[in-house]
Amino acid sequence: MNLDFKEHIPEDFNDSSRVWIYQSSRLFFISEALEMEDMLNAFAANWKSHATPVKGFAGLLFGHFIILMADETAAGVSGCSTDSSVHLIKSIEEKYKVQMFDRQTLAFVVKDKIQLLPLNQLDYAVENNFINAATLYFNNTVLSKKDLLEKWIIPVKESWLAKRLNFSEKES
Repeated sequence: MNLDFKEHIPEDFNDSSRVWIYQSSRLFFISEALEMEDMLNAFAANWKSHATPVKGFAGLLFGHFIILMADETAAGVSGCSTDSSVHLIKSIEEKYKVQMFDRQTLAFVVKDKIQLLPLNQLDYAVENNFINAATLYFNNTVLSKKDLLEKWIIPVKESWLAKRLNFSEKES
């Protein structure tokens, strides 16, 4: 699986640009992704904060993740502009019958595919070698462009999950 996503992230955004990642409960179909691309582009082009345009980006990556980014060096993001982004994501949820706000489901790369795993099954997955310390994890808690580029797709052992899990010495 090709995990090189950096070419899809705008280079002209400041490293401190704010990032929001929404993970879908399922892979979007190609037809949905193409339709959604228009929605995301229209949102980013018209994103405003108190009537001032926001330098924004919205994109679907790996068919699972909607990335929103705002470069606040141009204009800050207000509560209203954040609300408009949440409204967009809720409309996508409704239109495509997916969940985008479930923070209890985690995404990993297993056998060259993105696999979703409920948080409450994490210990079972480790015990049964479904995931290990080196398994790649999508760390959707990143908050800036810099962290998106450097810390979004990382081995489990480098994530906040490492403290919750009991990996054997040989895996660490």
